[in-house]
Amino acid sequence: MRYDLNLLPIFVALMDERSVTRAAERLGMTQPALSNALARLRTTLQDPLFVRERYGIQPTPVALELAPVIAEALARIDDAVLGQQEFDPARAERLFTIAPNGYVEFVLAPAIVARLQAVAPGIRLRLAPYGNDLAETGVVSGTTAMVLGRIVDPPDNLVVQHLMDEGLACVVRAGHPEIGDSLSRRQFERMKHVNVVPPGRLRAGLFQALAQQQLRRDVAISVTNFFAVAEMVAVTDHVATLPALICRRLARDPRLKILPAPVDLGTFPVEMAWHVRYRHDPAHRWLRSLIGDVAREVVQEVAGADR
Repeated sequence: MRYDLNLLPIFVALMDERSVTRAAERLGMTQPALSNALARLRTTLQDPLFVRERYGIQPTPVALELAPVIAEALARIDDAVLGQQEFDPARAERLFTIAPNGYVEFVLAPAIVARLQAVAPGIRLRLAPYGNDLAETGVVSGTTAMVLGRIVDPPDNLVVQHLMDEGLACVVRAGHPEIGDSLSRRQFERMKHVNVVPPGRLRAGLFQALAQQQLRRDVAISVTNFFAVAEMVAVTDHVATLPALICRRLARDPRLKILPAPVDLGTFPVEMAWHVRYRHDPAHRWLRSLIGDVAREVVQEVAGADR
């Protein structure tokens, strides 16, 4: 029996997106064209594959059984074909979907985009939401090129590379009536805190560091991204504990003051992970190298400024 291999990426997109509309947008197809392709898939595989529900589509048991097999087959094809291709970043035209967590989007993503503009203007990035776990980013299935942040319990089909280590510091408003040039443990525990709630298990880093030092926080408000913290702290007497490089950026705001944490809260790793299907893809390898270079340069810049 002959199979139309063009239908397999459509199956994967439908599995990931659970929506005909979103899958069509991701693949650059019209919705009717994707619906026609799905009809051919159903005929070929002799199963409905996806059932319409109120908020999208859900895979049938047959689709769930086929999903890892099809993903592995596509990975093997990509590995064989892409490994034979040459890559010229100056002339390449390609879109990469990456999923950075909030920290990487704030600290590293602008430098990565600037570097791409300078050396590979035809390379485009689409930043996808990090989600609550690695599966939601699309990196586990290979539909997202890579994920950047803190990688917790990665599955066997992901390759993880360490990029850098980051520390923690505190930020208060510049005119705070009670805080001078340092922050004591007693002050830290008495103050109201602005908390950044990262997705999923990424929140473990700061929470574990505080628990290890038996340092308490009275959280007054929780926000979902770092961009909101400056405005919250600038108009209150609250304090926020943030990654040191983000605090360094916020130090440019005259309304704010950056202080060391009252105790050593240690460091946390910043990592990059990708599906094994991309291990021999020349373009993917080049992008990984560029991101690693940018991370090292950011760390070196900070180390030089602190001397």
